[in-house]
Amino acid sequence: MRLNWPGILNKLAQRVNPLLKDLLKGMEYYWVVDQAEFSSDVMFKDAGALEALDAELLRQATLSLGAEEVMGFLGRKLPPQLAGDLQTHATRRAPGARVEHRMKENWIKMYNQSGVVLRIETVVNRPYEFRVRRTGKRKGKQIMGWFPLTKGVRHRWRYREVMASANGRYLEALAQIQNPAAAQRMLERVCEPVAYRGRRRRGINPLRRDDSALLEAVLRGEHCIHGLRNRDLAQRRGLPKPAAREETRRQSARVTRQLHLLHAHGLIAKIPRSRRWRVTSRGAAVSGAAIHYRQRALPEQIMKLAA
Repeated sequence: MRLNWPGILNKLAQRVNPLLKDLLKGMEYYWVVDQAEFSSDVMFKDAGALEALDAELLRQATLSLGAEEVMGFLGRKLPPQLAGDLQTHATRRAPGARVEHRMKENWIKMYNQSGVVLRIETVVNRPYEFRVRRTGKRKGKQIMGWFPLTKGVRHRWRYREVMASANGRYLEALAQIQNPAAAQRMLERVCEPVAYRGRRRRGINPLRRDDSALLEAVLRGEHCIHGLRNRDLAQRRGLPKPAAREETRRQSARVTRQLHLLHAHGLIAKIPRSRRWRVTSRGAAVSGAAIHYRQRALPEQIMKLAA
């Protein structure tokens, strides 16, 4: 529900500031959000259950989640030249540990709350890093489009969307550390061929280099908010820019086949009335598990066997 916060707050101001009815008549306050916080809590049955996961959660958050992943949680991409620092801090405190990822003046925190609650918290002090669909001026014309999110309270609903999505993506990344049986079942189903639009589509092999690179490209954080286009996937796969129209057509058809393969397995879904695709919850889980097993779990097992 989107409330008219400027109107609500202006009515309250009329009650406490008598000058608005006299000297300042016809004037209004400009209300802003100085700092916004949104928390997502996962409650465990007892402190022992969370304590058993504590070390692995800390390891996953500090070693497996790099700058690119954290930027992705915030719905941003990692540019070649990042104008700012991205820091990760881990501290021990009773009853567990706290991990904090900072990007400029925005950050995501994970910590143990009261011994039985795992809390993921996103804090926004600099909303201009995000965008909101609103009216604005572009090339001197008033249009409806995506513009930087401001501090005005009018867009508090967008703050909530951005922060709730960031928390959700962070939890999805952490969810891959345990319950290997569930992850194994999902990966086994993806490896099997499926029927799609009257045709048979091959399975996806997470250990195959091309398939793994495809899953990584789709899972990138900058696609989480606005979706994924054909040319976005081509760019993230490192495909060369075509020099001729015929090459452009062939490359576009190749990338479209890859998108249809992911769609056939339920990993992505089409955004209505657009040419964009979004990653489904199943797609995020499968992609995260595949990347986790290929880049971390499998190498660790090989090293153990070699020792």
